[in-house]
Amino acid sequence: MAHFTVRFLKNVIGDQGKSCEVCQRTVDVDARDADEAASLAQQQFCELREIGDWSLHADRIEVQPADFPS
Repeated sequence: MAHFTVRFLKNVIGDQGKSCEVCQRTVDVDARDADEAASLAQQQFCELREIGDWSLHADRIEVQPADFPS
């Protein structure tokens, strides 16, 4: 299994009226591939926030492999 870092990102409007992207939460998971990592992270995000749908608090997710040098 590989290790992945999944970020939940939300688009917000700042004080100056400019749009920016804010990370709502980062979740680390072990999974076979990026799709499974996204699914596992979505479940964890919902449990942590006590919500049924992750998209209530984020606009998109970003899945990155977390390669740790040996």
